[in-house]
Amino acid sequence: MDRVVVLDGGFSTQLAVHVGKHIDGDPLWSARFNATNPNAVYKTHLDFLEAGADYIMTNTYQASVEGYMEFLDLSEDAGLQLIKSTVKLAHKARARYLAENNVREVPLIVASIGPYGAHLNDGSEYTGDYADYVSPDTIQKWHRNRIDACLEVGVDVLGIETIPCKMEAEAMLELMTEEYPTVKFWMSFQCKDVGHIARGENFAETAIHLWERARQLENDNLIAVGVNCVHPSFVTPLLKAVNENRPPADRIPLIVYPNSGEVYSVETGWFGKESCIPLESYVPKWIELGARFIGGCCRTNARDIKRIKQTVESLQPGSLKAL
Repeated sequence: MDRVVVLDGGFSTQLAVHVGKHIDGDPLWSARFNATNPNAVYKTHLDFLEAGADYIMTNTYQASVEGYMEFLDLSEDAGLQLIKSTVKLAHKARARYLAENNVREVPLIVASIGPYGAHLNDGSEYTGDYADYVSPDTIQKWHRNRIDACLEVGVDVLGIETIPCKMEAEAMLELMTEEYPTVKFWMSFQCKDVGHIARGENFAETAIHLWERARQLENDNLIAVGVNCVHPSFVTPLLKAVNENRPPADRIPLIVYPNSGEVYSVETGWFGKESCIPLESYVPKWIELGARFIGGCCRTNARDIKRIKQTVESLQPGSLKAL
């Protein structure tokens, strides 16, 4: 069995430990702190590394040139430079972690590539409604400059995440295949229930189609498909629908990093913490269903990642399999 990679957790959740502020609701979300408090971003990466994360994701999910121009009054070039400096913070944290710890495996840096809808500030990253009026070419053009900025500084993987619609996923697969033929990446979807991605397409059919289409295109750089920013109770049926009936040798490598189980309301914020089931309790079943990358998203912190890492190591001790 392939080794399981442990990802980091909800960046804004852990970042709040260092900035002491309410981050949700800001149009730039955690990406504002790349400009206003980069040391807190650096410390957040260190928190996750020290908790045992094998991969850390750059704080670029909500970072876009358009967003920085509108909400920080930066020029286009200054916005791109801020994205590059943000990636450098992950490098800085990894360098310090490696200098202070004797580790067998060097943690990898993943560029967080959030969906087109994330910069619209209208909630459409959780509906995919823009698929009705935005073309695949526009989607690709919008993503391209952030991807180029991250790759210029240097990342090991692109995490194309919280994708709400099949159209954007297909556009991104085409972009990666044609313009970034040597770059490894994953694709994870935002799902609204136990069977469908946010836009309404069937998750299993979409994930299988994406995986098989990549193989048709002879693109071996898609390392996993899966889900993120979903309620953890959704995950098992979603993964089961993809892999349960596939023979072991033909199982698709899956990625999962759900929310804590809390629910968000615009009026009241996050609630339901007292009823959350610890994420690590789900991990054995997710691994059984083919999850090879496991972490956390909103409202998960470094302590959650530490417990996930301990669970993974108890199930399959030993070094990780490299990409």
